[in-house]
Amino acid sequence: MTSTITARRLLRGNEIVEYPLITVDDGNITSILSRESGESASRAGAGASIHSFPEAMLVPAYLNIHVHGAAGHDVMEGTSKALRAIGASLAGHGVGGYYPTTVTSSTEETLRSLDQIANAIDGEPPPDGAVPLGIHLEGPFLSVAKRGVHTAALLMQPSIALFDRFWQAARGHIRILTIAPELPTALELIQHARSLGVVCSLGHSNATAVEAEAGFHAGAQSATHMFNAMRSLDHRDPGIAGYILDNNALFAEIICDGIHVDPAIVRLFFKAKGAETPILITDGMSATGMPDGRYKLGDLEVEVAHGRCTSAGSPGVLAGSVLTMDQAVRNFATFTGASLGVSAQLAARNPARLMGLDQQWGCLEEGREANLVVLSPAGRTLQSFRAGRPLLA
Repeated sequence: MTSTITARRLLRGNEIVEYPLITVDDGNITSILSRESGESASRAGAGASIHSFPEAMLVPAYLNIHVHGAAGHDVMEGTSKALRAIGASLAGHGVGGYYPTTVTSSTEETLRSLDQIANAIDGEPPPDGAVPLGIHLEGPFLSVAKRGVHTAALLMQPSIALFDRFWQAARGHIRILTIAPELPTALELIQHARSLGVVCSLGHSNATAVEAEAGFHAGAQSATHMFNAMRSLDHRDPGIAGYILDNNALFAEIICDGIHVDPAIVRLFFKAKGAETPILITDGMSATGMPDGRYKLGDLEVEVAHGRCTSAGSPGVLAGSVLTMDQAVRNFATFTGASLGVSAQLAARNPARLMGLDQQWGCLEEGREANLVVLSPAGRTLQSFRAGRPLLA
């Protein structure tokens, strides 16, 4: 089936195409033309579906590599119903693919959740939502000192044997591992996980700069929710935060909701890291898209009020967010002065590059699957397309 998509602008790599005309055939982009060159939608031929967004910008579908839930459901539930609801909610905010993110729980509960999430990944892609692409294992190999809301009693020392149990339960679908590099045997686990193709992310860590550097040389490629649950930057003790800011080879997640990281620090982060390695995430939990109240983050009770999520058992301690990805893109543009196109790259191209998916995701080009987002001039999601098919009613 052939269809066309037209808009005011299109983001292709670092280039803006004015008045684009995209032709999609059997889910793949077959051509991207500019109507300024005299092309028109009529080239699609009789019977083609035409999707027109005269004032909008087309950007690659977002990838959310760190999200715990949405729409009243938590990733740890693991059921197809829960993941479909989460995926549908994410698609409504421009996300085409995501990495269901676990939270520290008992070994038995983690194994159960990983097995069920793997079932969803192995199954048919949801018809109306973002696709789960792999699992982000956040915990249990975290620092007690920087655990955030992760339960201290359930944290474990890094163990290749335990990781392999998780790997087998997930049937090889673990794609990201958050780990504190200063823990005993952490470097050995990073090396082991990297040998399996897992992206290791430094996080929930009280590491010094030297310990963070050791994690990088062991194979770590990224950092988890920059500045949060992380040793603070000090002018005489740069710590893990200073090391990440100074290492242009490390990707770094950031939660751009104005709550987890002050806008001034977001600006400094952007100045230090540039546009190639920052990654916008949401760290969203089950309360995303829901009214204020009490919700679950794994086994934890979380109080949600006025956009702030805090542990019910440890008042004042942040516990995930209700941020959506399109809002994160808008916030980043507002906080830093970056263009909407540059901000969108932090939610699309950069995570695709980190995850080795940049031949399938993160760029709108001929020959690729037509996974894209339609943004209003203000950056709000008007429509999401997966394989050329609109997902939003």
